[in-house]
Amino acid sequence: MRNCEIAGWGSYLAERVVTFGDQTRYRVTDGVTQLDMLERAARGALDRAGLEAGDVDCVIGAVAADLQPIPCTAALLWERLAPRSRVAAFDVNSTCTSFVTAVDVASRYLADGEYERVLVVSGDVGSRFLNAEQAESRELFSDAAAAVVLTRTEDAGRGVLTSLQRTWAEHAHDTEIRGGGSLLPARDYPLHAPGDHLFDMDGRRALHSMVGVLPEFFAEFFDRLEQHAGLGREDVDLFVPHQASRALGLMMRRIGIPTERYADRVDELGNMVSASVPYVLADCLGSGRVGRGDVVVLCGTAAGLTANALALRL
Repeated sequence: MRNCEIAGWGSYLAERVVTFGDQTRYRVTDGVTQLDMLERAARGALDRAGLEAGDVDCVIGAVAADLQPIPCTAALLWERLAPRSRVAAFDVNSTCTSFVTAVDVASRYLADGEYERVLVVSGDVGSRFLNAEQAESRELFSDAAAAVVLTRTEDAGRGVLTSLQRTWAEHAHDTEIRGGGSLLPARDYPLHAPGDHLFDMDGRRALHSMVGVLPEFFAEFFDRLEQHAGLGREDVDLFVPHQASRALGLMMRRIGIPTERYADRVDELGNMVSASVPYVLADCLGSGRVGRGDVVVLCGTAAGLTANALALRL
């Protein structure tokens, strides 16, 4: 057990509504940036926790696509919130599961006594990277942000029970954005194929890859949950998965999780990239679907191919 608790949470959903059949998506309006979204979510989390920005001693940016290559997104956010405070600011990136990775990292810092209050912020403007010619991804994404304040707690029963992250790099190119880094730098943009700077996904191949690896991954995760906390999958009050696509139901059935035990917001919200897990978690906390003492599992898959799962007693 890594003792910690969620002291506050906040979220932001873009205001422009786009529909594709019976699915609803949200896109940023003109003049709204990724940093604006992250700031709104962060301030909401701080307000709910009853804290000022200066009370935080670590901030972790957990986004899939950065604001800019340098400096880290966490530093740019902190420039807005409390630029003269003493804080450790850094990013972690496991694309769509970056929030899960960041909570894992933060819980270890809190358990070790390194920090007292950690702010984790996630959010992406996925619509900025969409390829108009690739319908399966063009109709998938929403722009959103979410944040939580994690603090150390004296309650021995609350915190991270166990976690697991695995990557199968043989599937690294199923989902990617190739341009913008050192391999295909922005300065050479006119020489590149335009699609190299847009989101590119082979949905069928990505789904096949996930179906192949997830059962074994979750079997290992549930073994850890039993070993570390004496709990089985039936003891989990709610699974909060990454809202990757309409294949979510297939994935959850594949690992033996019934419909009533997980949050599915794909049709109404879409894939919110790094914000998917924390946005839905914040919504479940705010609505009372889960509360103090409940066990939630934050989980999902991401480009890499990466799978991530973390069990948290609230």
